[in-house]
Amino acid sequence: MSSRLSHLNARGEAHMVDVSEKPITSRTAVAEGYVTMAPATLDMILDGTAPKGDVLATARIAGIMGAKKTSELIPLCHALALSNVLVEFSPDRANSSLRVEAIAKVDGKTGVEMEALTAVSVACLALYDMCKAVDRSMSFSGIRLIEKTGGRSGTFRAP
Repeated sequence: MSSRLSHLNARGEAHMVDVSEKPITSRTAVAEGYVTMAPATLDMILDGTAPKGDVLATARIAGIMGAKKTSELIPLCHALALSNVLVEFSPDRANSSLRVEAIAKVDGKTGVEMEALTAVSVACLALYDMCKAVDRSMSFSGIRLIEKTGGRSGTFRAP
């Protein structure tokens, strides 16, 4: 790990990192997060009976859109021509939760970790928005990077 932050110059001022000299490589990032809810809310989502419609389809599209808009939301983040974004959901009835996973891919000069993390975060928010009328106590947890590949720093896998 570098002891200096790449977005700060020698004077400590924030700036966008210059990636013009970096080679183009294939890069992938995988992120996850969890939405915990009442058991009846999880049943409603999985049964497809939510008043607002298909919760998972809406959250999937929101997550993909979030990944595509990451550079507009996160200061100093490079705009990337994403080659793919996948958003998937895994129910856990024992914990009354949904695991949200996003995979972002690009052939580029900088990584896609922020895009995968943004996809998960926005998908979680969309899940809340679609279900808040029946369950305002939903909560988010564990949003994190699981894996990233490509680039100068190589592969990272969360322990």
